[in-house]
Order: sequence, then structure tokens, then C-alpha cells
Amino acid sequence: MNVFDFLADAARSSPRAIAWRGASPGAGADYASAHGAALQLARRLVERGVLPGDRVACLMHNCVEHWLAYYAVAAAGAIFVSLNTRLATVELQAIVAHSGACLVLHDGPHTGAAAALGPAPLAVFHRELGGEPLEPELADGHSPAQLYYTSGTTGRPKGVVLTHDNVVTHARTAADELSLRGTDRWAHIAPMFHLADAWAAFAITHVCGEHSFLPQFSAIAALDLLEHERTTITNLVPTMLNLMVADASAEHRGYGLRLMLSGGAPIAPEVVRRVLQVFRCDYVQTYGMTETSPYLTLGILPPELAALPAEERLRMQCKTGRPFRGVELRVVDDAGHPVPADGSSVGEIRVRGATVTPGYWQDPQATAAAFDAEGFLCTGDLATIDAHGFVDIVDRKKDVIKTGGENVYSVEVEHVLYTHPAVLECAVIGAPHPVWGEMVTAAVVLRPGAVTGAEELIAHVRDRLAHFKAPKKVFFLDALPRTGSGKITKRALRDQLG
Repeated sequence: MNVFDFLADAARSSPRAIAWRGASPGAGADYASAHGAALQLARRLVERGVLPGDRVACLMHNCVEHWLAYYAVAAAGAIFVSLNTRLATVELQAIVAHSGACLVLHDGPHTGAAAALGPAPLAVFHRELGGEPLEPELADGHSPAQLYYTSGTTGRPKGVVLTHDNVVTHARTAADELSLRGTDRWAHIAPMFHLADAWAAFAITHVCGEHSFLPQFSAIAALDLLEHERTTITNLVPTMLNLMVADASAEHRGYGLRLMLSGGAPIAPEVVRRVLQVFRCDYVQTYGMTETSPYLTLGILPPELAALPAEERLRMQCKTGRPFRGVELRVVDDAGHPVPADGSSVGEIRVRGATVTPGYWQDPQATAAAFDAEGFLCTGDLATIDAHGFVDIVDRKKDVIKTGGENVYSVEVEHVLYTHPAVLECAVIGAPHPVWGEMVTAAVVLRPGAVTGAEELIAHVRDRLAHFKAPKKVFFLDALPRTGSGKITKRALRDQLG
């Protein structure tokens, strides 16, 4: 199995099906044309000296060139290195150096940034992809296909290796699990350099669906794209969804959505309620990691749960979900024993399966530390599991707040804060305290025009949770720090709050 096979198969089976559409009238191409363009780009790579097994980096916004680059690099037999466009130059230089990339593909907006990274840059514009196509030289399924560097929330970023087998297996399974079909239109809104969206570059192509692209996120631009392109399905991180459903125009638009996916971080039930109200489509919560291609769970309700009363059904939809097909998932205590499936006992999620990374690029020590003795990847995510097999993440191991001998799971407190009408975004962390060890601390962004104070928000939580779980201090910020994929980063928040 090879990633390039998706595009080749689509061009063979549905050559005239629309592969992608652009923002300007008439912009776009069918799968036959897209296949030719990818092979022409692959030829340019080879002519620039790229050999099988070489690493080729990509620094681009969401665009058709980014999508084509995934396939062109595979056709050249090389390994795709995905670069986070939001990183500083020095961070990108470190990633390029560690991966050993010999070339940096870039779009127009990143011409200057690409030139500063060391290897020879190569600008890519689909309108210039002409000439003779390349006869592809495809790596085998066990070979690395892509490197994604982690956001470095726990230290130096590591290069996650995904093989062709990992990527292809995940795309095929996702297409089946989510009932993807040729009539689907996917909007690439979450960043394509991150697996929150990149998996769909392959799964949608697998079913010969349509791709559209939003170069940079804003709530209005995302809503416009969903409406204009009559998007049927997409996956967004919770911070994006929260900003979109909070926009005054969101509820008054016409959409063609059949399914909205959310992943990359826990989502508050109040936000899910608004998503269902605004987009008037089905909703599925997802959970995964870069190391797992990414999906580990999907919140697709079986018939007996889908038939529950509305509020109970919403409670289940807000859970992290049941295991993605082909993933062996355990929730275990510190000794590695499964916790009871009672929906309240907390343990670490550990997984193994065909979509799990073989390890980290040139980092055997980190690879060995990531897996337990039975070959299960230790995710570092704490969760419960219920009698239906649905897991529900309560926190990252490193984010559990230990205050006065009690454990406080930050996600639980955040969910309550999101029910306050003045709160647009929030994050809860533990701040050092000389007596309690840590103090529950909240950072809050208010909705435009909203007014509230720390005492009111603290009382709001105390009325709904045990008093020791309520924040002792609240900081009001204009914005919360984010990772490149748009997720709130608590490490940066701790540094910001001192």
C-alpha cells in the first residue's frame, strides 16, 4: 500500500469527478488533471535531485498545492515532512535539520520563510505544473511516508513517523466508519500540516470526493466556505468551532452539512449543543494523536444510544467515543491493569494497532519510552470507560491539578465555566501554592460586550462542583495561547501567567 495509490486510483476510476474547487469562479480540476499535476510536480522534485527515501519538507497554508504535494512527494519515493506554518524560524530550522530535509516546498506567502530554512526552496503553483509527468517510484507499505513533528508541549519536538501502511489503513477505515462517499465535499479548514485535517486529504480522495481549502482560519471565512461550497463534512478543533458558533451570523446561514466532526482537544457540552443548533447536522466527537494517524475513537452512537432522549443522547455525544475500528484500546491504572468499565474510574489510555506509529525519527530512546512491555502506545491521556465501551477523557496526566491532597481534572472545571453566558473561551491550570501544592486557576476570554468578574465565575463553579474544584483565581485575557493546530496550550499559559 502506498499513499499515492489513492490519487492514481481516483484518476483511473473517476477521471472526470471534481477533485477540488477554488475560491474564484471556474477554479478547480478533476481527478485526471490532479493526478497529472502531482506527477509533474514529482518530476520537478526528481530533477532537483530528490532521491527515494529523501525527506522533502512542506511549508504551506491550506491550498491545492499542499494537497498535491502530499501525493507528489510519495510519487517521487520520498518522505513528506510537514511544517507548522505558525512556528518561529528557529523552530522550523531545527525541524528541517533534524529531519535531514533536502528541499522545502512552499507556497507564495512563505517564499521568504522557506528561504531561511537552509535547504533549497521550491515554490509550487498549480497553474505552473506542466510538462512531462513522472513514472512514480513508490516505496513499500512499511516505509516511512510522512513525518509530523509534535508541538513540543513537553519539551523538544519529536518527529512522528507514519508509514504508508499507517496512512492508507487509517484513510480506508475512516472512509468506512464515517460513510464517506463521492458526493461528499470536504472543507480543509483546520490546518493541513496537522493530522486534525491531513487524514482527509487521503480519505476523501479515496472515495473521489471534493476538496476545498481555507488558507487561514477566521470564523467568518470558515462559515462563508461551508455555506458557499455546500460542504457536507469537515473536522474542526474545538476552539474553531467555539468561535464559529459564537458569530452572530452563524445560525442564519444555509449549510449543506451532513456531519460535523470535532477533535484535537476535549470540547465542552455547551459548545456541542450550539454546534447542533447552528449547523443542523449530525455531530461526532473524535479523539486521536499524531502518533496514531490520528483517530483512536469516534463518538458514533449505536442505535440503542441514538434512540435516547435528547439530553441523554447529547451527554453520550460529548464523550470521547468508542475505539476506532482496528484499534485495540485499554484504560489502565498505574500498574497497567484495566480499570472498571463503570464510567467513573480513571486510568491512562493505551493503544496498539495498524495505524499506530512505529516510533520517532532518529530517536530510539523516545520510541522505547512511548510503548509499554506489551507494545501498547502510552498516550498520557486520562479517561474513564463505560459499559458501552465509550471512553471519556478527563485530562492529560501532566495537567491534573493536585490541590490539598485532592485531584482536580481541569476539563471538568472548564466544562462548567463554558456554561456561563459571558465566557467565550477558558483554560484551567494548576498554579504553585505554598500550602495546597497547587491552586486551581482559570484563564478566561469573555464574549464581546460581556461583563463579569472573578467572584461571579468562581461562584458559578462552586454552585455546580465540589468547592475544592472551583478556581481560587481567575485571569481575564484578550486571547488564550494556542499551538499551531489551534489548540489551547497550557504550557504556554503557565509561562504567561507566571
